[in-house]
This record gives sequence, C-alpha cells and structure tokens, in this order.
Amino acid sequence: MRKLIAYSLIPLFCVGLFQCCGMYQQRKNLSPENKEFFSKVRYIITKQERKIFLNLPKSERDEFIEQFWKKRDPDLSTEENQYKEKYYNRIEMANKIFKEGSTPGWLQDRGRVFILLGRPDERNTYPRGINFRGFPQEIWYYGFYPIVFVDRHWNGDYQLTPQSARQVADINRVQTGDKLDLDEKEVVLDFDLRILKTKQGQTVFQIRVPYRNLWYEEKEGIWQTSLSVYLEVFDDSEKKLWEKKEDYPISFSEENLDNKFEEDYVIQIPARLESGKYRVKIELENEKDTNKVSKTVTFIVK
Repeated sequence: MRKLIAYSLIPLFCVGLFQCCGMYQQRKNLSPENKEFFSKVRYIITKQERKIFLNLPKSERDEFIEQFWKKRDPDLSTEENQYKEKYYNRIEMANKIFKEGSTPGWLQDRGRVFILLGRPDERNTYPRGINFRGFPQEIWYYGFYPIVFVDRHWNGDYQLTPQSARQVADINRVQTGDKLDLDEKEVVLDFDLRILKTKQGQTVFQIRVPYRNLWYEEKEGIWQTSLSVYLEVFDDSEKKLWEKKEDYPISFSEENLDNKFEEDYVIQIPARLESGKYRVKIELENEKDTNKVSKTVTFIVK
C-alpha cells in the first residue's frame, strides 16, 4: 500500500513541476518593462490577473496594465490615480525605512506589510530582544492588532510570525481611513441549473450565473465577457442523445454595474425529449480568465 501511494504521487509532482517551469518560461519572455510591472504588483495582483497577464500576447500587455490600475482608481474623474501613486510611494518609503538585511526593503516582510497596510499606529523596536533576551524583534500595532517581526539570524532580515501573518489578512478586511484597501476576493465561477417544462412539452435547461461571479474586461465604460456553454444529454443507458455548444456574449455599461452585480445572467436551452430518465452534463467557461466549472444532473421526463 505504501508503494502504491508513493508512486501515485509522482504524476502529481510532475504536473506541478511542468506548471512551474511553464510559468518561469512565461516570465522569462516578458519585456523589461513588463517584468518590472509584474514584480512590483506582486502584493496586489490576483491569481486570475497573473494567469491572464502571462498568457497575453505582447501587443496586449500594455492595455492590461492600463486596465489593471484603472479598475483600482478610486476616482476616475481625476487624471491622477491615487491608488497607483500611493502604492508606488509606499514601495519607495519601504526601501528607505528598511535598509537592513540582504534584500531591498520593499521585498522584506516589514516592507510588504507597510505597503499593504500603511504606517502602523505604533511601532516598538527591540534590537537586543525583549528585556535583552531572545532575538531582535519589532512589534507594530494597527489598532488592537499586534504584528510581530523576528530577526532570528541577527542579520536584519526580520520575518513575520505565522500568527501575525493571519492577523495581517484580518486587518486588510477591516482597515479604514487612508490605508489601501487591497483585500480582493477571488472570483469563483458557479451557476445554478434548473430543468423546466414548456407548454409545448419541451424540456428547458435554465442556467443562472451570478454576474458578480464572472471576470470582465472594461473598454470605454463597457464591461464585457463571454460564456462558453457545452451541454450533453445522455439516456438511461449512458448513450449520448444530444449536445449543444454555444458562446454567449455579455456586456453592459458601467452605469448598470451595481445593479448587474445583484442579478443573474440567465441562459435557456430548449430540447425535445421523449419520456424517460436522462442525465445532463453542462460545462461553462468564462472567456476572460478561462475558468471552467461543470455540473451533472439526473432527471425524468414524464
């Protein structure tokens, strides 16, 4: 049994290794300007954005960068992007404040927390350890939250403790004032499948996808994406009886953004089926991030 488990892990390890190699190759092929952008936004770029950016052709990356900052701009009526300016200013300040250690200040744990949360309400330093015992430490306070950094090698590389790392995530969710609100929830593609019947006796597959669960591209005030739907119907003997594949473009203006995010996008696909027991499998793919999800439902037509 132990040998079987050990061998079964080898394909998974290889898949992970190939994925890492692929991502490394994609980063290696970036232009110097794109590499700098990709490196600098490491603390705020989402997994979906990272994947999209690395897979874009070179000609489209500048547009991606423009949209990346635009959607984070708190006030589109002004020429300057306050979010972008504040983010880069904090990188510069982190390099000036945290000069100890073997890496630039903005790449250290202290720099990362400073960039994400801003200046702490209180900063206590213990270069000889607390009460002259133990390792050098710094304790930052954001409200009631203590964030602890420890220099375990006495070389200026202060590292965030595991408990403090969890608290940083909590602070991100509740922070207010002039601190950057950089906590961004992952968009998860999901849908609700309902099987209806029309007056003509047709079976209707109704797919409901929350607008907020889709990834969009914004161009000139229009939010747009496309859903690819692949539907298969099998009878009780698992014979495929019918299939349908179609793309559904979605677009709406920025003025309707708030309303749309409270609604569902509805797709209805009719099919004429005789009485019997069936199984339907539906796969959805969001064009802008290639995120996929599928569901299978068994139903009876009387």
